[in-house]
Amino acid sequence: MAEEASSVQNLEDAPVKTAKQLEKEAKKQAKLDKFNAKKKAEKDEKAAAIPSATDKEPKKSKKPKSTAEEIIEDNTPPGMKKNLRTMPNAYNPKYVESAWYEWWEKEGFFKPEYKRDYDKPNPKGQFVMVIPPPNVTGSLHLGHALTNSIEDAITRWHRMKGKTVLWVPGCDHAGIATQVVVEKMLERQEGKTRHELGREAFTKKVWEWKDKKGSRIYDQLKRLGSSVDWDRACFTMDQKMCNAVTEAFVRLHKKGLIYRSKRLVNWSCSLKSAISDLEVEKVEVTGRTLFSVPGYTEQVEFGVIVSFAYQLDGGSGEIVVATTRVETMLGDTAVAVHPKDERYRHLIGKYISHPFLDRKIPIVADEMVDINFGTGAVKITPGHDQNDFEVGIRNKLDLITIFDDNGILTDNCGKFSGMKRFDARKAVMIALEELKLLRDVKDNPMFVPICSRSKDVVEPILKPQWYVKCEGMASKASQAVKNGDLKIIPDMHKKTWFQWMENIRDWCISRQLWWGHRIPAYFVTITGQPVGDKDDDKFWVSGRTMEEAKRSAADKFKVTEDSISLTQDEDVLDTWFSSALFPFSVFGWPQKTKDLELFYPGTLLETGHDIIFFWVARMVFFAQELTETLPFREVYLHAMVRDAHGRKMSKSLGNVIDPIDVIDGITLEKLHSMLEDSNLHPREIEKAKKGQREEYPEGIPECGTDALRFTLCDYTQQGRDMNLDVQRVHAKRKFCNKLWNLTKFAMKYLDEYESFKPEPLSSLGNRDSVQSFLKDHRIVSDPSADALCALNEFFMNRSYVNGWEISNEDFRLVKLVSSKSKSSNYPHLARWESHINSHMNIIPSWTSAEKPSHLSFKDRWILSRISNVVRLCNEGFEKYDFSLATKSIQVFFQEELSDVYIECLKPLFQGKLISDAAKVSCQVLYTCLDVGFRLIAPFMPYVSEELYQRLPRRDTSDPPSLCVTPYPEESEYTWDDPELESGFDQVKKIYETIRKSRATYQLQKGLKIKVYVKASREIEDLISKWKDVLMTLAYCEDVIVNQPPPEGCLFLTVSDMCECHIPLQGIIDLAKETSRMDSEIKDLTARIESLNKKMGAPAYLTKVPLRVRQEEAEKMKQYQSELTLKETALQALPKLT
Repeated sequence: MAEEASSVQNLEDAPVKTAKQLEKEAKKQAKLDKFNAKKKAEKDEKAAAIPSATDKEPKKSKKPKSTAEEIIEDNTPPGMKKNLRTMPNAYNPKYVESAWYEWWEKEGFFKPEYKRDYDKPNPKGQFVMVIPPPNVTGSLHLGHALTNSIEDAITRWHRMKGKTVLWVPGCDHAGIATQVVVEKMLERQEGKTRHELGREAFTKKVWEWKDKKGSRIYDQLKRLGSSVDWDRACFTMDQKMCNAVTEAFVRLHKKGLIYRSKRLVNWSCSLKSAISDLEVEKVEVTGRTLFSVPGYTEQVEFGVIVSFAYQLDGGSGEIVVATTRVETMLGDTAVAVHPKDERYRHLIGKYISHPFLDRKIPIVADEMVDINFGTGAVKITPGHDQNDFEVGIRNKLDLITIFDDNGILTDNCGKFSGMKRFDARKAVMIALEELKLLRDVKDNPMFVPICSRSKDVVEPILKPQWYVKCEGMASKASQAVKNGDLKIIPDMHKKTWFQWMENIRDWCISRQLWWGHRIPAYFVTITGQPVGDKDDDKFWVSGRTMEEAKRSAADKFKVTEDSISLTQDEDVLDTWFSSALFPFSVFGWPQKTKDLELFYPGTLLETGHDIIFFWVARMVFFAQELTETLPFREVYLHAMVRDAHGRKMSKSLGNVIDPIDVIDGITLEKLHSMLEDSNLHPREIEKAKKGQREEYPEGIPECGTDALRFTLCDYTQQGRDMNLDVQRVHAKRKFCNKLWNLTKFAMKYLDEYESFKPEPLSSLGNRDSVQSFLKDHRIVSDPSADALCALNEFFMNRSYVNGWEISNEDFRLVKLVSSKSKSSNYPHLARWESHINSHMNIIPSWTSAEKPSHLSFKDRWILSRISNVVRLCNEGFEKYDFSLATKSIQVFFQEELSDVYIECLKPLFQGKLISDAAKVSCQVLYTCLDVGFRLIAPFMPYVSEELYQRLPRRDTSDPPSLCVTPYPEESEYTWDDPELESGFDQVKKIYETIRKSRATYQLQKGLKIKVYVKASREIEDLISKWKDVLMTLAYCEDVIVNQPPPEGCLFLTVSDMCECHIPLQGIIDLAKETSRMDSEIKDLTARIESLNKKMGAPAYLTKVPLRVRQEEAEKMKQYQSELTLKETALQALPKLT
């Protein structure tokens, strides 16, 4: 870039124009000639004939539109700055998003080292965040896209604020998910199981798969524009991460915070492993429902409750119990009743006989029983139900396990032994009926626990596992939030945080897998002594190495190392264990690395509220315990993404969307084919296809990365959940096109304005422009000699700070340099200081000194609006209210800059651009785009960079990329003028009223009309100031104020201080208008009646989705508003004669 700048400078200095310059001038002249010829032709055409407004214009033959988009290939070499010699006619996301990311990455803009010296602290501070590591197995979904859109916007904002910024990427090894994928691949390709292959060979296969497929996630993150430091990317199975996991386990075990115990776990019989609560999907059923369960040819019934009788010992009666899992009665070791239940108090302590097994079952008293639920008697199966397990512990019951790891009934189940669990369900029902013990079977609403990985029904099973003791850590984590040391945003999630901490349970961290961090715990066997119980924690030791573990065992059992044999636990740790270390393990902990010193603890943790306990809390636990500090200062929890109807994203519903499909677009046929390649059951595939046909009948249109990111950030206002409609994403693509067209419009006139060069902000009358000058020249409380030289040069050709009149800025600055400018080295500065001091008794007026006369009202208004947007955007980021920023930006570009300011510039720019007004407006327009693109850059990095790079620079020393260009600060842009904006709002009401009536009577946009306005003195003054704007935006030939209107005018009330009269006599055909409006009124009335009938149907509120009801309510409101408007217009027609 430096070489390019040098060559350009040499060309400018050369006395002889080059061939390239001559060619450019020739093209410019040809363009100017073409423009002048076109204007002359238009003028001649108007002079030839001015048709009556009532005459029908001959229909022009329309040139058929091409359905194919303009395709422009980007030929920029990878890693080089994009070639911008051509600009497509319309926004094309593929073209716009090409080349930039590779250049950003190559230039090191995303690294904290960029333009930084670590030995010198950054006075603006630093921002550090780690990514919630996605699973290595799959592709990103819209939840990931939301997370990364928000996180990247935050990161880019902090970077543009001048901070030292580090966003660390990473990927999770996803123990269960990855092992399942590779096991299926192994079976498909080689016809083998992992057990046939062996642990070491299987693990090698997983690494091969990871190296081949694992980069997909990172590629998708790059497509989303994530500005992470890729050189610091971490995979949770990297050696440094493994070292951190081992260190954490050993430290916590030695502290007594990790222990071994036999308890109930969530067991997947298909995976033959315990799974975490997060991997259990609770599927709600309202009654009898059939489920497809892995390993069963027939579907299994759920959603029923079975009542059966136990005979009292000795045959003296019976006691009836109910269950949704009747097969578990083979593991019953008690029946519980409430101690105060009079019906059963006499039975407490007695026994019942098991009908199929030689087992006496006691009747026990326990307060967990609800007297009013069912029969008031509850069967207790401590080995297969969490609540029953606790009852069993309290009452010292036997803990019987009746299922093995595969879900097969064990040898202690009598004639049912060897059956699969759900086959046994049917068999037990039949046997109970044969013994006449079956009392009832009825529908029962319930939740069925499904393993999200295997789709198997989860079975609670007793297993010896490793646990983390959480109570003490939870207390500290809770206190951190109460003290304000850890801030949770939004506040509503604090309640969830405290509930989790107060009701914390110890965390099971064992997983019966081969892929993952093998637990560094060893079972101890001592020569000459009996072998201990593997379920007993006292026979286990931990160590960073086996040698260390052996030393620990020798010390523990007071024996020599030679007499000890160690066997390492076969299990691996829960994936969440390594994730909980992520905020500091990524920086090399437990080693005291430079990165750990510089970047830990972090600033923010951003993630979805659904993992506040599974990940966020555990990071806080481990950080406080292992590093004695919080891992971050703030936690921002975003909403969950649902589909447009508010439904959870589910493959079986066909509403799970890959963000890349939204970015690139995808056909319905391709969506269907992706379902067929999935692991869904054929019935679920058909259900999903139906959902896709309903939701995306024409597929998903190409929207682009910027549109997706902007939409997701815009949705964050909805709270806990956001209902994402893909059509809204496509609407944001149109907004990108609006930005494109705005820039093309600006560049057209800036190019024609040959001498255009962006001037300092002070030229536009910024009230605090002196602050910018002081900042640019590092003039602080004690200005240096260099700063005084800069000021001396500044006042060489001007008398005041603002250049045209004395202002408060002069008085503020003179205090800074007082007595320092007397030296003969600074004659211009000394002259200025003397002059200002002689006027110290003057109080400059706001209107004369700080609102320069060369700015028109429309210029000042749009500058006031951009100042307001700067304030709102910064406020939005500071408060994590991203929709505040996105909405203010979009309103500015669409409704204010485009619909108002640009429209007002068109008549001005059609004249000669050498006029002073045009020159000033060019500067204002440039400033709006320059500031606007910087404001939107964190949300839309690609299109903002593309368009920003096409604009000229104010200063040749500006940063090379928008990524590292300063974000607009409120203190820099202080054109805000509430009084002016209030006046414009009154004018806006007038032109909107006129435009609405024009639309009602279908007046062509090109037809200029006169408008007579009766208004108060205040409104009359406003119209006088804003007349050119009002005429342009209302498409008026003239606006005549407080003069009698002619006959045949349409009367419009704007407010109690203003009314408009529009002469329509002779302009519209009253008969045709009457007929047309009659027809439209009848049509609207019919639509309202039809919609009323539909909305009044008995089942409307229960059967019609909320989203549809909301849409139809909005449609009804629109119809009624249109009807009122049409009826009013129709009533006014006779008065126009």
